Amino acid sequence: MASLSKQPNGGWLIQFTVTNGDGLGKKRGTIRTGKCAAKRARSIKGRIEDIVAARAGGYAMEQETADWLRKIDDTLHQRIAKTGLIEPREQQATATLGGFVDGYIERRTDAKPASKVVWGHAARNLKHFFGPDRDIASITPGDCEDFKLYLISLDLASSTTHKRLEVSRQFFRDARKRGYIQHNPFEDVQVRAVQTTDRDYFLDAETFRRIIAECNPVWRLIVTLARYGGLRCPSEVLSLKWDGVNWQTGRMVVHSPKTEHHGKGSRVVPIFPEVLPALQEAWESAPPGAIYVVDADHYRKAAQGPQGWRNSNLRTQLHRILKRAGVPPWPKTFGNMRISRETELAATHPIHVVAAWMGNTPKIATKHYLKVTDSDFEKATGRAAKSAASALQKALRPTSADSRDDPQEPPQPLTGLHTSGDNGESWRGSADPQNGRGGIRTAPVNIEENALHGSSAAKSAALFDATPDDPELREVVEAWGALPAALRAGILAMVRQSGSGEG
Repeated sequence: MASLSKQPNGGWLIQFTVTNGDGLGKKRGTIRTGKCAAKRARSIKGRIEDIVAARAGGYAMEQETADWLRKIDDTLHQRIAKTGLIEPREQQATATLGGFVDGYIERRTDAKPASKVVWGHAARNLKHFFGPDRDIASITPGDCEDFKLYLISLDLASSTTHKRLEVSRQFFRDARKRGYIQHNPFEDVQVRAVQTTDRDYFLDAETFRRIIAECNPVWRLIVTLARYGGLRCPSEVLSLKWDGVNWQTGRMVVHSPKTEHHGKGSRVVPIFPEVLPALQEAWESAPPGAIYVVDADHYRKAAQGPQGWRNSNLRTQLHRILKRAGVPPWPKTFGNMRISRETELAATHPIHVVAAWMGNTPKIATKHYLKVTDSDFEKATGRAAKSAASALQKALRPTSADSRDDPQEPPQPLTGLHTSGDNGESWRGSADPQNGRGGIRTAPVNIEENALHGSSAAKSAALFDATPDDPELREVVEAWGALPAALRAGILAMVRQSGSGEG
């Protein structure tokens, strides 16, 4: 607290005690106000107490006090500065809004170019509203509320308005650290970012098959990595390298330009069964010494511009493919592919595992990625189980060409498996295990024991194929995870009974 006493000459004396900068002691200070009314003297005393309290507590003084210091005459300001409570005016930093925000963006060499683009949008709005020559210290919380209303009037998405106010707060937080302002006027100015679902889209398996039917090998790989690998496109898809693909463990290292400045420059992702065929196709056709999985250097060069990774016309080309396939374009073309994959994985794996594979966090996944799909409703109503049972009964219905009438027919091996060695060790895919070009080594499989006969064998073997040709069998495969345990056991019993030739 400060004390106030009147002097014989009509002036006032304000005395206070303040903690030393080293925190090891206190010192007394005295400020002479000169001749003035008692009301003004008490007002000055209150401001001095605010400054002393802020200094003792290690926090910024109130905005009203900071504004008061800027408005008082040089004589009183100098008297307060002599006590060490504030800096003399000639030593205080000043800055224009335009010069400061432009300088901030330029000196942030640690930020990604794409981040600087986002900051630039907020800087442009600030300079347009306040003027580039506005003294940054003269901007008040009320001015910032008016700026918020200006952003809202631009009819931006609420998330965009929220982000630009967040960036503005970031600018002024740095200004406070550098001594240009005593208080951040944007501190309490916010707009809630409302999450909408109008741009959400789930890309189902059947629609995806129609798309890849119109793709060349390069584009087949791009969309497969985006949809079933869950990779960000273009940055992660075009950055994937062959030296990060481990065929033996069934894993691949994905480089992530977006998150590397957060210390998460890469992650390990499974080579999902849906990804394996396209990945093997690319490996078998890759030229000697190939570095990148996607053989499209022209896309890579276009994507790595001055502002960092961008779509590099991939979206335009994909829209041409969608048109040929008769599929209407959806919002967030590549983003919704990634969202579709994370939604699928979250239905069968723990969320912390899925988040690690996708390169985000459970909180972000739950808030922005996981969606309710039609299959969720089918599971809840039991329609998926009924559909799968009906499809299986049709698929296993005996025909006149059933091979059970010919017991001498040799057993048929499972499709998609190639054996190597005498121990029954198998390699999935058409890879050569001797030179390491592709293939994932699986557990030993006894082909003789697992083989079925004739047409029943062909239908049962299709269950092991990631994309069976029979639409009914494909329906069974896709619904399998939703079936109750008892029903799955019954289906397996039906398959084994059919394979053994029993009626």
